[in-house]
Amino acid sequence: MTLRKLLATVVTTGVLTVALAGPAQAAFTPGSAGLGDPFFPLAGNGGYDVSNYSLALDYAPSTNQLVGTAVITARATQNLSRFDLDLRGFTITQLLVNGAAATYTREGQELVITPRAGLLDGRTFTVTVGYSGTPQVVTDPDQSIEGWVPTDDGAFVVGEPQGSPAWYPVNDNPRDKATFDFHVSVPEGLTVMANGELLSRSTSGGTTTWVWREGEPMAPYLATVTNGMFDLTITKLANGITSYVAVDPQLAKGQVLAKLPDMIEFYTSIYGPYPFSAAGAIVDSAKVVGYSLETQTKPVFDRPPSEATLAHETSHMWYGDSVTLTTWPDIWLHEGFATWSEWIWSEHEGNKTAAQWFKTLYNTPAQDTAFWGPPVANFSDPAFLFNGTVYYRGAMTLQALREKIGDRAFFQLMRDWATQNRYGNVTTPQFIALAEKESGQDLTQFFNVWIYQEAKPAPGSW
Repeated sequence: MTLRKLLATVVTTGVLTVALAGPAQAAFTPGSAGLGDPFFPLAGNGGYDVSNYSLALDYAPSTNQLVGTAVITARATQNLSRFDLDLRGFTITQLLVNGAAATYTREGQELVITPRAGLLDGRTFTVTVGYSGTPQVVTDPDQSIEGWVPTDDGAFVVGEPQGSPAWYPVNDNPRDKATFDFHVSVPEGLTVMANGELLSRSTSGGTTTWVWREGEPMAPYLATVTNGMFDLTITKLANGITSYVAVDPQLAKGQVLAKLPDMIEFYTSIYGPYPFSAAGAIVDSAKVVGYSLETQTKPVFDRPPSEATLAHETSHMWYGDSVTLTTWPDIWLHEGFATWSEWIWSEHEGNKTAAQWFKTLYNTPAQDTAFWGPPVANFSDPAFLFNGTVYYRGAMTLQALREKIGDRAFFQLMRDWATQNRYGNVTTPQFIALAEKESGQDLTQFFNVWIYQEAKPAPGSW
């Protein structure tokens, strides 16, 4: 990225120095244009930490046009001369930093902002971005789509792993969690489903505005404002949490969604308290999407889910949404855990046990190298981010660990992993360290065999 001329600056030995009122001067430098994730190195930005996004959106499904104003509250983590946000497309209609007009340039998804004055390390600042245009459908390296995907009556809105900049300006990295406020206006008769709790809905002049708030920290890719025709059912769960279940009226409701309260109660019993102030599910008719996805508090399904899929996505509230990876190659910490959660739910219901699931999959021949790839994504190609081995061998790793250290240590480990890291970011080495602490065993060989070795673990090798 090239350096941009700043007002009231001098360049000295490659460092931008911004003149400030007062007896001293401070050195100000640009925040980095990315955070160096191995798969998406330019996703996210350096130099600041976001605490809140307040998004005011007006969407017209008939023309697929979105008008938005984002007010972002953040704290500088260095003396900032300029900083980036991630945003794909759109026309910028307003850009303010601390209420004053700021200059900006665009480079790919980088919205590069130069405030009128440098931002001091440790100080809170606000960025206001007005924008309008057609929100984007993002195609991932594995050719799946995400972002803002139009449907017959609205939009299926998901962001994992890089779709959030398709509809709002963001520091798009899982490490920068924040709270969210949503004010979304759509034509009367449509429903907006966003994260957290529904605060209000009001209709005027043929437009309904839905106001939601997610008060617990959320990774940006987990945000949603999925909208369209929905039958919305709001209930209170036994734990006092409000549940919001929205189903597209084109789809059969079935009986699976009725199991959601029991799933939350069961996972609470083994993983610890439910981590959020709202729960639910969004079932949309999104024929072109082809998958379901966790979004914080309300997973989004492109069709009525199976019981296993509902269990999988619900368990992500603990593993993936509350406890979130630090870098994308550790995705097994989400998907392996959620797949094993399917198995333990099946076992809890008196159906196939986790041990039986393990045995069935372990019978896969060693020659099937695609299946037996390691669950830790130590490859360089993000097209394999959601490879099946991440799910299945990841889950098998947990079941093998359960059998090695015993149920008492294993379930304590799973609970402590969720509760000790609530709202945080984690790595595979951290999980290994906690497993060794909880079990009192040296598990080096076990984890080498199960998550790093590029071959089927041989009997007795762990």
